[in-house]
Amino acid sequence: MGSGVWVYIDHFRSNPLAASWEAMSVAKLVASKLETSVTSLVFGNQIGQLVEETSKYVSDTIIVCDDHTMEDFRVEAYGALAAQLYQEYEPQIILLPATSRGRDLSAFLSMKLGVGVVTDCIDVDVEGEYTKVMRPVYAGKLNAKISLDGLHPQIISLRPRAFPEAEECNGAPKIIEVEAVLSESDIMVKVLDYSDSRGDVSLTDANIIVSGGRGVGGPEGFNPVRELADVLDASVGASRAAVDSGWISYDHQVGQTGRTVSPDLYIACGISGAIQHQAGMRTSKIIVAINKDIDAPIMKLAHYGIVADLFEFLPIFIAELKSYLK
Repeated sequence: MGSGVWVYIDHFRSNPLAASWEAMSVAKLVASKLETSVTSLVFGNQIGQLVEETSKYVSDTIIVCDDHTMEDFRVEAYGALAAQLYQEYEPQIILLPATSRGRDLSAFLSMKLGVGVVTDCIDVDVEGEYTKVMRPVYAGKLNAKISLDGLHPQIISLRPRAFPEAEECNGAPKIIEVEAVLSESDIMVKVLDYSDSRGDVSLTDANIIVSGGRGVGGPEGFNPVRELADVLDASVGASRAAVDSGWISYDHQVGQTGRTVSPDLYIACGISGAIQHQAGMRTSKIIVAINKDIDAPIMKLAHYGIVADLFEFLPIFIAELKSYLK
């Protein structure tokens, strides 16, 4: 198993994220070019069903740690185990989804193992002896191509929705069960509870996002934005200006200081499109901008621009959609 490709399976209490299967597809591609194996890391508590689901996508090896200390993601516990496993098996490449947990774990491993990490990648390939990756830079205005060689492991985090999900396979992977490295008394962070203020789909996982900006004018201005999102079964996003004004909570913020998203469809309502906002949604497949200002920066980025007052346009658009979707 040494010198293979590892992929971390991110999940919340045994519910895997789609980004994990996207990372799996990259792992398979890279492993095939390197003529090596794929190993999945599955940590958690009472994760039999998750291990079974993971086995549908990988036919080589799954390293499993099923322990009560792993029930909730805590980077101390997960990172200590992953670092110890690296010392034992020495994989060449470690792939992780660039989710909140994946970012924490990649940073921990980078520090613990004394190697760099390339974050938020949107393309990975192998050319000869080099792993080639691409990631957005300068707030998404440019893409940097980076060649990795020498130091192992090569730690790479992958932007969610930038890659297709892995196809299921018919293999029977080898299961290696390992013990946790830290006991509960060794872990400083304690998870007491979770609270979810809304039942919205996560922005990171959303296929469609409807966002509002300064142009909505206030909290009530998000009502037509939410109505459009309901019709499209979409998530509601927002610009930093709207969040800073207190019109909507931070968990809806898209941009450099908020969420980075790559939906199939992104509808920007009353958003001028500052470079910080563009950095968080530039890789959306289709971008539609609704703005009164034809010269707004978002119009240059949008695939479709609608020059209109959103409060006049959205009710008509929503009514047409409802009629079409009946």
